[in-house]
Amino acid sequence: MVKALIATLGKGRGTWGHVARLIQEQDFDQILLIGSEFSKQNFNPARECAWLLINPRSGFETLKESIKSALPDAELYVSLISGTGKEHMALLAALKELGREFKLVVLTGDGTKYY
Repeated sequence: MVKALIATLGKGRGTWGHVARLIQEQDFDQILLIGSEFSKQNFNPARECAWLLINPRSGFETLKESIKSALPDAELYVSLISGTGKEHMALLAALKELGREFKLVVLTGDGTKYY
C-alpha cells in the first residue's frame, strides 16, 4: 500500500524542523503539506511534496472541505506538530467524515513513534 504523510504547517517556524525531519528521514511515497502561501514560500522540504494551500482565515467548513478533496488514496500518516487548532480540527473532521483510518506520527528522543 502507498504510504502518505499529511502534515499541517503553521506560521511558527519552530515546528517546521520536526516536519522537515519526518520528510527527510521517513519512507513516505507521497507527502501532502497543508499550509498558507507563507509556508510554501518559506518551507524547503528535502523531497518533492504536494501542497494544499489554505487561507488560515477561512471558515472551518471551507478548510474541511478543501482538505477532504485533497486527501490521497493511500495509507495515511498524520503529523499535527505544526499548524493551528482550527487546521488540526478541519483535518481530523475531514478524515472522520470520510471514514478514513490514519496513524499519528511523531519524532521523539527514542525515534519515530506511530499511534
